[in-house]
Amino acid sequence: MTKKSAIVLITAALVLTVSARLFSERSEKKAQAAQKAEAQLQEQPRLVAGPGQVEPVSEDIKLGSELSGKLKSVNVEEGDVIRRGQVLAELENDDYRAQVLSAAAAVSAKEAALRKVINGARRQERSEALSSVSEAQAVLNNADSELSRRHQLYAAGVVSKEEMERYNREYDVAKAKYREAVERHSLVDDHAREEDQALAEADLRLAKADLAEAQARYEKTFIRSPIAGMVLRKHHRNGESVSNSSTVPDPILTIGDKSVLRVRVDVDETDVSEIHVGQKAYVTADAFGKEKFWGHVVRVGEQLGPKNVRTDEPNERIDTKILETLVELDPGVQLPVGLRVDSFILAGNEQIAAK
Repeated sequence: MTKKSAIVLITAALVLTVSARLFSERSEKKAQAAQKAEAQLQEQPRLVAGPGQVEPVSEDIKLGSELSGKLKSVNVEEGDVIRRGQVLAELENDDYRAQVLSAAAAVSAKEAALRKVINGARRQERSEALSSVSEAQAVLNNADSELSRRHQLYAAGVVSKEEMERYNREYDVAKAKYREAVERHSLVDDHAREEDQALAEADLRLAKADLAEAQARYEKTFIRSPIAGMVLRKHHRNGESVSNSSTVPDPILTIGDKSVLRVRVDVDETDVSEIHVGQKAYVTADAFGKEKFWGHVVRVGEQLGPKNVRTDEPNERIDTKILETLVELDPGVQLPVGLRVDSFILAGNEQIAAK
């Protein structure tokens, strides 16, 4: 072998050695990178995705009327801030108001009747009855005197038997009138009987119950807000008729408390085991691009059911079961109520989002 060939062989051997070394190091780096990427992937929480819809913390409250009738006024517009107990609408109620006034008058009459029973006759009536007793007493005394004198005259043969009998009858009549006057005075001057007072009190209670019923019907003509919040939708205007139907709801207004927003998420039945209260979550919407609105899970349903939110995707399955999950968005988030969003829950993370 020549010297030149030896140099070529040595050079080739060095190249092969260096190449093998470089290839080994490169493979080792790729393996390490793959392991690191896999570890990072395992550390990241899995996202459970589902369609959702924005709603107020109070949910949508549809206010209707317990009575059918015509709207006298609707006092608010969409977007108005309302307070608890505020009159939002009023039905035509002149007839109901008249019933209240009539029932109130009946109560006043029954109260007067009860006072009359308790107080008895007036002072003038008692005085008149006592005077009648005195008058009847005087007539009776006079009849008794005349009868005694007629008996003496009859014994002496001065008057006839017929005349004596006539005075006997006059005495009996005077005695009967005296007893009648005494009884009337006793009735007028006596206290009320227990049964008369009980009857008068029962009549008064019945009148008060009729008044309470009339007032309750009248109060139902005023549609009041059960919460403090905002008017989300106005369904009827002044002069329109509304009905109270258990089969066909006829709301006047839809209201809600938007101080906090929530998203009702449809979680697929295959993911329900990974959802827990307190997990972080965020939602996105096409109208807001890639912006994320953060929150946390506040409620997980107890029963699977059909889908609530449809995505309108052609390949969407509607026969799957879902578990309703509520995500409460962080304070300050402003989104339209009813907006459909894409929801993502960080499975395995049970830390409530920082506020």
